[in-house]
Amino acid sequence: MAKPPALREYKKKGRLEAFSDGVFAIAITLLVIEIAVPQHAGGHLLSELFRERPVYLAYFISFMSIGLVWIEHNALTEALERVDAGFLRLNLLLLLLVAFLPFPTRVMSEYLSLVDTEHGGERTAVAFYGIILFLMSLMLIVLGKYAEREGLFGDAAAEERQEDNRVKYQLAPSLIFYAVATIAGLIQPYVGVALYVVIGVYLLLPVRTVRGWLGRSKD
Repeated sequence: MAKPPALREYKKKGRLEAFSDGVFAIAITLLVIEIAVPQHAGGHLLSELFRERPVYLAYFISFMSIGLVWIEHNALTEALERVDAGFLRLNLLLLLLVAFLPFPTRVMSEYLSLVDTEHGGERTAVAFYGIILFLMSLMLIVLGKYAEREGLFGDAAAEERQEDNRVKYQLAPSLIFYAVATIAGLIQPYVGVALYVVIGVYLLLPVRTVRGWLGRSKD
């Protein structure tokens, strides 16, 4: 049985922010640890390093993706006045996906690096990677909507409107884009990977900046 609103236990957000930042930092560090050094390449080291370009591409996309999730997560938690048990648990689900991302990153990079790809494993790898990106974006939306519904923003109505703008102009469209990129990856892996890069660049642009550009273009 749920507690009445007056009896709900709220918690300070400081420990949530510290723990979340730690998970983001570890996950983003694991990405580079997963990059293997070519063994016994000798004088062919340069060509061996060039052959690893799918690994570097996967690292770049994942680094940007985790960084962008951190930016959005930071904006959300900065706007919060308090958190509750439900928010803490939903936040753990987001962090579960963030900490897991280095694994699909390695799967995708290794399968894209294979010379013999006739069995289609690279398609599954790219789609698997896209599903995790989709779920990360989805969890950010769920966190924001939960915080708004439960009044965790307090009386800061302006902050709630900013959260609505993030969902409307960036996070919600990203779900569609990631779904399209994942499906494209099942058909043509490198098209899916290219779309992941485009989505990352799109999400990197601040909402207000994009709206400012669109507004000037109409004048």
